[in-house]
Amino acid sequence: MAKTKEYDQTVAKEMEANEPVFDYSQSYTYGDYLKFDIEEMVEIIRGKIFRMSPAPRVKHQMISLQLATKIFQHLKGKSCKVFSAPTDIVLPVENKKRNKSTTVVQPDICVICDPKIIEEKAIFGVPDFIIEIVAGKDVKKDTQIKFDLYQEASVGEYWIVLADIKLVEVYILENDKYQRLNAFSEDDIVPVKTIPGLEISIEEIFEGV
Repeated sequence: MAKTKEYDQTVAKEMEANEPVFDYSQSYTYGDYLKFDIEEMVEIIRGKIFRMSPAPRVKHQMISLQLATKIFQHLKGKSCKVFSAPTDIVLPVENKKRNKSTTVVQPDICVICDPKIIEEKAIFGVPDFIIEIVAGKDVKKDTQIKFDLYQEASVGEYWIVLADIKLVEVYILENDKYQRLNAFSEDDIVPVKTIPGLEISIEEIFEGV
């Protein structure tokens, strides 16, 4: 059946009607997040809504799979567990119930060593190690907004993987502040400070990318 102008207008209206409407002046909580009836993936950072990309780039997914696989293999038989997005991480607010938390994020990769914070619906607590892969428009969110968030939450180690230039920036928490360990590229091997004995080469991270 040939598509008519009226058909196109009808589809456009339906898409517009299904577009989630958020009040960006409002502060949202995990309790609100649970009530969202939308297909779109979002994060809440300090109460503010952040839309996520509709679908990660192919190179992003390749890098994520290679990193997660390497970490998973190393952690076999150990208490620490690795998780890939989409996994909800609810960062707690002191003296408040979990539904009142104003931060729900989905890191590309995270490692949790405290089994008590791993539950069926989400992880309720602070990861030991987080990796965010930048391959597109989320540069500011990963290098500034989430950097400050993870530092404030006391995430022990934070990697920012810059897919387009094949570079990994590593930050280690020391005295409540992130210290830049190094920027790794080319033939470098990246040590994982929070997982003793684990090293990942740049070649392994970006293989085939």
